[in-house]
Amino acid sequence: MSNLTQKAIMQAFTDLIREMPLDKITVSAVVRRCGISHNTFYYHYDDIYDFLQHWLHLIMDKYTSVRMEGGWQENVRAGLHLCKDNSEIVYHLFEGLSRERLERYVFSLSDDIFEQFVREHAEGKEVPDEVIMLASEFCRYAFSGFFLRYLWDDMKEDIDTAIDRLSQIFSRFAESLIDDVDRTDISKISTKQTTLS
Repeated sequence: MSNLTQKAIMQAFTDLIREMPLDKITVSAVVRRCGISHNTFYYHYDDIYDFLQHWLHLIMDKYTSVRMEGGWQENVRAGLHLCKDNSEIVYHLFEGLSRERLERYVFSLSDDIFEQFVREHAEGKEVPDEVIMLASEFCRYAFSGFFLRYLWDDMKEDIDTAIDRLSQIFSRFAESLIDDVDRTDISKISTKQTTLS
C-alpha cells in the first residue's frame, strides 16, 4: 500500500471516529470518505477491527519508538494525556468495543513497555526469562485494570499522581521478585506449571 493510500485511510478513520462510535463505522464509510475502493481496503485488512489494531499501533509507535527519559512512566503518561486530549475518540472506541477486544488491545499495546521495564530492574543479575515474563505479565494486567478504571471514571484521576503510584508499586514488585529469584523454586512460580487445586 502506498503511503498516500495508508494516510488517506488513517485520516478518514480518524475523522469518522471523532464523529461516531466504532460500532457505527463501516468499511464502506471509510472507503467512501477517503475515495478508495473496497478491494483496496480488503487487500490490506481483513475487516475494520484488523485495521483498528494497525491504526492503534501506528499511533502508539509515535510515543514509544523513541524511549522518553523516565522509562515506561513517561511513555504511559504521554499516552494518558493523549487519551485525555482526544477523549471523544477514546470514548467512541470504548463504547464500540467489546470488553474482551478492549482488554486485548490495551494488553498488546503495553507489551514491550513493561518487559523492558522488568529487564532494566534485572540488569546485572541472573534472572531466568520465565521470571522476567511473569513479572512483565503481572504489570501488563495491573496496568490494563488501571486503564479501564481510568476510562470508567471519566479520566478524572490526576495522571501524574496515578503514574507515580503505579511506578512505586511496579518497582517494588519487580525488585522483590527479582531479589527472591535465587531463593525461589522456579517451578513454583512458572505460569506453565501453575495449577489450581
